[in-house]
Amino acid sequence: MSKKAKKTRFAPKLHIKKGDRVRVIAGDYKGAEGEVLEVFPKKNRAIVENVNIVKKHQKPTQDNPGGIVEIPAPVHVSNLMLLDPKTGEPTRVGRKRVDGKLVRYSKKTGEIIK
Repeated sequence: MSKKAKKTRFAPKLHIKKGDRVRVIAGDYKGAEGEVLEVFPKKNRAIVENVNIVKKHQKPTQDNPGGIVEIPAPVHVSNLMLLDPKTGEPTRVGRKRVDGKLVRYSKKTGEIIK
């Protein structure tokens, strides 16, 4: 195979979704918690509120005065761990079929994650 990156047909299923509460388990923001604002399955990355804040220089427009703004940058999903909805502690995520639907559940408590 050539040195080019292998093309995949489908984006991988991730253990986190938009709106989940997560904890950062590695990197500069280790221990920080926040809500997932956006997920990029093809890149295996997610944006978490108040985590990985970067400064971005924006040009002024009619609506926006411009200047240097701080925005959260994407974090790799391997550095994030879902917080259990019941206990609020980090947990692994499993998938099981309930009523013909595949649902996520907490491996720590067995609680179904909506």
